[in-house]
Amino acid sequence: MDKIKAMEAFARVVETGGFTRAADLLGSPKATVSTLVQDLETQLGVRLLHRTTRKVTVTADGAAFYERCLRILEDLREAEEAVSTRQASPRGRLRVDVATSLASYLLAPALPDFIARYPEIRLELGCSDRLVNLVSEGVDCALRMGAVVDTSLIARRIGSMRFVTCAAPAYLAARGRPAHPDDLREHTCINYFMQRTGRVSPWDFVREGERVEVLLDSPLAVNDSNVYVDAALGGMGIAQIPSFIFHKLQRDGELEPVLEDWGSDPLPVHVVYPSNRHLSTKVRVFVEWAAETFEGYSSLWPR
Repeated sequence: MDKIKAMEAFARVVETGGFTRAADLLGSPKATVSTLVQDLETQLGVRLLHRTTRKVTVTADGAAFYERCLRILEDLREAEEAVSTRQASPRGRLRVDVATSLASYLLAPALPDFIARYPEIRLELGCSDRLVNLVSEGVDCALRMGAVVDTSLIARRIGSMRFVTCAAPAYLAARGRPAHPDDLREHTCINYFMQRTGRVSPWDFVREGERVEVLLDSPLAVNDSNVYVDAALGGMGIAQIPSFIFHKLQRDGELEPVLEDWGSDPLPVHVVYPSNRHLSTKVRVFVEWAAETFEGYSSLWPR
């Protein structure tokens, strides 16, 4: 038995809660993962996992062994990277999760640069506004907007995102322009709701120390940022759109700003990764590249 492979298989089963998902992440047959864990239990003389037809849970002995496995696997990865001649040329699969609008308008145009710099990395870019579980879903890192409250994640802030209140020219020609945030109640607005909570996000405005927050009733609410932008482009109502998207569409004459003397609180943008994982070279270079890319775009965005 390869004890290191068995420990890694066991750790992935604990993190994902099942043999099937662990096998997918490891790129091995489910039967192989199951055998590795069984052989490990036999050698240790203890049961590490409770298995039922519905789920797999870790035993008390398994939980203690899992923590030690993580330290050993992390030490091994650090040792390999310290002596690897390929340290300057990271390689392997890198799984990144990012919101759809960030992927479409910010990352996608810059990806040729990343791939040219790191040709041996196999990037798998998951695009969704869903808040994925990085550990159980085997994601190396993610770009997230807003405050990071999950204490199991390490977050590096790479910038902030400003929003512009805007609408399509056809909508404004038909309905006119609001002069104050309270006027939005007389307009059709497009709401965004969080997938995790189902709650509609309120609209916030600030001007010379005056702060207004409006929770708007709307005939349409979506939970996908690209669909949100598409709805605004289709003239379905007023929207609050990230400035890096708005300014591109404004140049093309597709959106116009409203309430221009009112701003909104910017959202921080972070790259996050699990705190219980060693920061591999491939994750580190992606974090640095993402920060560099975001800074380059930010310098071009009008305030």
